[in-house]
Amino acid sequence: MTRLRHLPRYALCLILLGSLAVHAEQTPPAKEGEKADAQPEQRAPLPERSDLDALALERQLAATEQQQLDAAGTSFLALWRPANDPAPMGAVILIPGDEESADAPPTVGALRRKLPGAGWHSLSLSLPDPQGANLPVRVAAPPASGDGKPAEAPAEKAPEPAAPAPPGEAPSADGEAARAAHVERVFARIDAGIAFTGQQQAKVVVLLGHGSGAYWAARYIAERKPANITHLVLVDTRQPEGFDAPFNDLLAQLTAKVGDFYYRDSASARQAALARKQLSQRQKQPALVQVSLDALPGNPDVAQEQLFRRLRGWLDKHAGGAK
Repeated sequence: MTRLRHLPRYALCLILLGSLAVHAEQTPPAKEGEKADAQPEQRAPLPERSDLDALALERQLAATEQQQLDAAGTSFLALWRPANDPAPMGAVILIPGDEESADAPPTVGALRRKLPGAGWHSLSLSLPDPQGANLPVRVAAPPASGDGKPAEAPAEKAPEPAAPAPPGEAPSADGEAARAAHVERVFARIDAGIAFTGQQQAKVVVLLGHGSGAYWAARYIAERKPANITHLVLVDTRQPEGFDAPFNDLLAQLTAKVGDFYYRDSASARQAALARKQLSQRQKQPALVQVSLDALPGNPDVAQEQLFRRLRGWLDKHAGGAK
């Protein structure tokens, strides 16, 4: 009798197990592409080196020197020091070279601190990372291990250098687009710097470029032709990698007064300076004044003071008159 009372329960369990087996057989296996609906986690883009430099400067320098300017909707750091004079001569906008910060030694940082004592406002810009032909590969730092030491990153195969384009073949469209976008980013920051000095009622605004920053300053004036910028200072001029517009072609388009500071210790610098001088002699513009400097690698303080004194003399003679 006991066995008969439990028969329906056993029968129910058998029916349920049978229905589950039939359902499993009838359900088609998931396709290979449908096994994982979730997309693989995408890494956030690494911050630019220039942004990291700007963050470091924000921690190191007084807040009164820092200005967050807007360049076409993007905020960036500029370093501002007002002139130590009730009647300032004007403002000098310093444009650092590639791989330099807005306070880079020995040139940009020293000049921005010394110029206010000579009656000039100084505004030093920070530029975006360079976008030339051969950019270094940026790798994120490996996470720290449990013992506090950085974990060793797995060895990665070095990227193969891009093969040069055959003669007569145009550069890649992607590279050209990246360089064109970089030009606009640089120009937007210079625009923002000029607008800021205008808000400070600077009567004279001078663009000063160091290294490849001299190229950007000259190219900005040649292409944008700002009516309120009539003075340009070039210090140790260099051509940015990957940008083919020859510097002397830009120089030939300028109508500004140009102070050309170069280091005569280098044969290549002397030859390039001679070419710029001959170009200015063949035409009325630009009004170019060259100033040769000694590099003095063993005496950085003396070298900085030499450049500042020569620059101050050029500013007083060619860009003065605000008083």
